[in-house]
Amino acid sequence: MAPPLLFLRDIRLTFGGTPLLEGADLSIAPGERLCLVGRNGSGKSTLLKIAAGLVEADAGERFVHPGATVRYLPQEPDLTGFATTLAYVEAGLGPGDDPYRAAYLLGELGLTGEEDPKTLSGGEARRTALARALAPEPDILLLDEPTNHLDLPAIEWLEREIGAMRSAMVLISHDRRFLETLSRATVWLDRGRTRRMDRGFAFFEEWRDAVLEEEERDRQKLDRKIVAEEHWVRYGVTARRKRNVRRMANLAALRSERREARRAVGSVRMAATEGEESGKLVIEAIGVGKAWRPDEPVVKDFSIRIARGDRIGIVGPNGAGKTTLLNLLTGTIPPDSGTVKLGASLAMVTLDQRRESLDPAETLANTMTGGGSDYVDVAGERKHVIGYMRDFLFLPEQARTPVAALSGGERGRLMLARALARPSNLLVLDEPTNDLDLETLDLLQEMIADYNGTVIVISHDRDFLDRVVTSTLMSEGGGQWLDYAGGYSDMIVQRGAGVERRSVERPAGKAAPEAPAAAPARKTARKLSFKEKHALETLPGTIDGLAAQAAKIQALLADPGLFSRDPKAFSEAGRRLADVEAKKAAAEEEWLALEMLREELEG
Repeated sequence: MAPPLLFLRDIRLTFGGTPLLEGADLSIAPGERLCLVGRNGSGKSTLLKIAAGLVEADAGERFVHPGATVRYLPQEPDLTGFATTLAYVEAGLGPGDDPYRAAYLLGELGLTGEEDPKTLSGGEARRTALARALAPEPDILLLDEPTNHLDLPAIEWLEREIGAMRSAMVLISHDRRFLETLSRATVWLDRGRTRRMDRGFAFFEEWRDAVLEEEERDRQKLDRKIVAEEHWVRYGVTARRKRNVRRMANLAALRSERREARRAVGSVRMAATEGEESGKLVIEAIGVGKAWRPDEPVVKDFSIRIARGDRIGIVGPNGAGKTTLLNLLTGTIPPDSGTVKLGASLAMVTLDQRRESLDPAETLANTMTGGGSDYVDVAGERKHVIGYMRDFLFLPEQARTPVAALSGGERGRLMLARALARPSNLLVLDEPTNDLDLETLDLLQEMIADYNGTVIVISHDRDFLDRVVTSTLMSEGGGQWLDYAGGYSDMIVQRGAGVERRSVERPAGKAAPEAPAAAPARKTARKLSFKEKHALETLPGTIDGLAAQAAKIQALLADPGLFSRDPKAFSEAGRRLADVEAKKAAAEEEWLALEMLREELEG
């Protein structure tokens, strides 16, 4: 294996009396692609800043190979002192770097290069800083949340751009699909220490669960040993004094180890407070149109029926009008043309992406309860606000903390906590995954799955969409929005392209529903071939067989002792599971395409 270009060894750092890093390690070899994962507040960004040389640790060693170039993408870049965005990006180029790459990257990220840094939004500043980090194609790239403020076309472009680079890189991101696509090794920062797995993020959760289960077994062994020692102290026959002293010292040491052991941080507990059941029809839009400027429709002749229990995802590039469409559907703004009818007994709760409804001067506890009470009614259960705060990983001493002092991740959890405490049967979520860590995302997905009402969500998180929505509304440009069955991946299969495709041209036989004149074109003399008919009949059995294989492998991986007993077998099982699931996904996509073709040919 090639020697590392950069490594951190036994890094220790304490903020405000609380240890943040307690012996963390990080090693990056040429061309290596690591993802750095961990809970919000675990110290990921701090460790990356130490690797970049921007923060000095209290103790530990940092080494960078002489001559190696390092570029770091901060979450909050500083562009002061530069006349234009192009000047800022070009300042990051070194001798021999391609001078045209700066303008190319800015253009791909939706900037001209002539923007004044003083007038940039937070998202534009982040995209400018991303261009500066990528422009020199450094030996080592340290990227902290590179997908923040990017829309889906930009995220998919960034995946391709980074994938083609030869730089070694460390990625911090809450975008699962992004990490699964790019990472080849995983470093987990947990309770101040790092653990490394030489496999990509796709295998992280199985590995993490195995590690935590092994820790729990060790903790239980320690508890039993403490009980045995206490039993001897209370009831054992007195032996020689020196032996007594030694055993008492051993008991004290065991108790100290038990007391000082840093347990895994608790889990977020989510439950939505559901209101009275809505009518079967939740929203009906007929021929809806909206334009903010003449001849530039944001929504054009759009119709949809949303029933109780539907989970609708809205996707498209920035500026396509996703929030406008959401506001039209929920009656927040009136349409220019057409009608929107809301169903009976609707109780709607909204989570806005900019957290604008939070009062920065209000305390955390009052924001959760609405003030005037120390209790919250959640899912039919009355909870004290301190207990409800704990459910969302807030400490009791934070009860009187003003909202303005909370981090972005904490504000995201606070918005969720407040929204879920309100009775509702329609959840409207505008970018709910912003600033949430992976464990909180998992629980949000489970909560939505268990929610009996209707959900409408805007998101750029492809994995989140695949896990929660039943249909996807996609912007096709020119104000046209089309409804695709399934999640984001299903939409790509049906559409034949990702979000970057803005043309309204449809694949043959898939005319837009609002163009009735195109309907006769769907009539065709073509019939399913024998091979297609056979595949339609046999693919369900193939899919079931692959699902059974996957279940067997998952049962094998669920053995908590397999990883420690036989790491090679664990890794091989993981590879086989990935292969089987890939085959199953391909079979499902083929069946879906054939089923759609059959329905189309049968009219």
